[in-house]
Amino acid sequence: MKTSLASIDHIVVLMLENRSFDHMLGFLYDKAGNKPPRGQPFDGLTGNEANPDSDGRTVQVFRITPDSPNAYFMPGADPGEGYHATNSQLFGNIDAPAAAPPTGQSNLGFVKDYAYTLGWESKEKNWTILPGTSPCMIMGAFAPEALPVLSGLARGYAVCDQWFASAPTETLPNRAFANAATSQGFMDDKTKSYTAPSIFGALSNRGLDWRIYGYDKDPLTRHNFPDTLNAPDAHFGVFTDFQAAAQAGTLPPYTFLEPSWGESGNSQHPAGNVALGEQLIYDVYYALRNGPNWSKTLLIVTYDECGGCYDHVPPPWTATPPDDTTNGEFGFDFKRFGVRVPAILVSPLIEAGTVFRVAPDQTPLDHTSILKTVEVRFDVPPLTRRDAAACDLGAVLTRTGPRTDDPLEGVQPPQAEGQAPAAGHPSHLELTHAELVSRLPVPDDAGGSHHTMPPLNTAAEVDRYIRTRTAKWKASRRGSQ
Repeated sequence: MKTSLASIDHIVVLMLENRSFDHMLGFLYDKAGNKPPRGQPFDGLTGNEANPDSDGRTVQVFRITPDSPNAYFMPGADPGEGYHATNSQLFGNIDAPAAAPPTGQSNLGFVKDYAYTLGWESKEKNWTILPGTSPCMIMGAFAPEALPVLSGLARGYAVCDQWFASAPTETLPNRAFANAATSQGFMDDKTKSYTAPSIFGALSNRGLDWRIYGYDKDPLTRHNFPDTLNAPDAHFGVFTDFQAAAQAGTLPPYTFLEPSWGESGNSQHPAGNVALGEQLIYDVYYALRNGPNWSKTLLIVTYDECGGCYDHVPPPWTATPPDDTTNGEFGFDFKRFGVRVPAILVSPLIEAGTVFRVAPDQTPLDHTSILKTVEVRFDVPPLTRRDAAACDLGAVLTRTGPRTDDPLEGVQPPQAEGQAPAAGHPSHLELTHAELVSRLPVPDDAGGSHHTMPPLNTAAEVDRYIRTRTAKWKASRRGSQ
């Protein structure tokens, strides 16, 4: 007998940054011949996967172990992102072909594209590369023992080995799909906010509560959509607020968690400290597991895009365009998914060792599967054609009663030696957050809301600016109510 989503009262999402499935979980079951314990198929690494370098030499995939030099800062620099870089990694050209390449002729450009990226980053003062980084490092994939938390949860509950980014591009369009089922035709991070309705507004329209938690300050996601920007302050908080709500059993039906965005933060954005992200996943898991509503909670941990990290599985060309936009930015038609990303599903109603994927004739899992799951569980209408066509995650819940074992019992998050190569520099998403708060209508001394973001040269300056301006905006909102 299968359980339905009706058994779940709380859906919690942690979306991390810029890692591919192979890079984080490709070796999850390789020592068992990629045959998981429940007999389900698993499309992992064999160790024979390879890419050519710029000289035609073969660069084979390799294991990143806890003892590897700079293991938790691999691949040593920020790989190429965005639509053109993704095309280069998949097709060897910044322009995509008219149709899917033949079998074996895709996903062969990661090493060459990383070489190109390292070349221009080495000439720019705003980019930092870990000494000793080479193009071949993009073929590194973490061994399970290097990521005991992520791997432990993936084995202990469910891993999705066919979950794809919603669009073949970078962070903000994919996060827009995760929250609104569309990027409104935009395909790069130059567009930082959208006018589309989000899942949060849709829940409010149904009289249902929700929360977005930043890690240590107000969440960036708050500024991405009109229905979040204009929502009451009570819908937003920081990670300690999330932990308190989980402990008290007061989490709402839907919760969306952000990591900290800095180069020294826990988002796992290359070449940040992956070990700090392991600690974050661990803390999220135990906040939920130790709370009174654990038996009715589904935790989804995934990543917004691959960030240029190697993956061997060609993305499907079967995506449903979200709207009537036939030619988005760069002429993209939104009929192709992005590169495969890690996704794990955690609930005591899931059997250990599960590999969860949909049938071949169904729409592959992508970020809008999160939205579809929320919509099915809480009777919320779809936002666009993309989430209307998506598959929900309810079929992963196969137990009639909750498990009591703990797959992470005795597991400790890893510790990294040293610091991220760009520590102290403001990250791309920190600067994005700063730009968005600079647009907030904060009254000035002249009676208007004119403001220009000042030069921000360090992570500390960016952090202080975001906190100060956000506080002024909140105060002005309270004063006008």
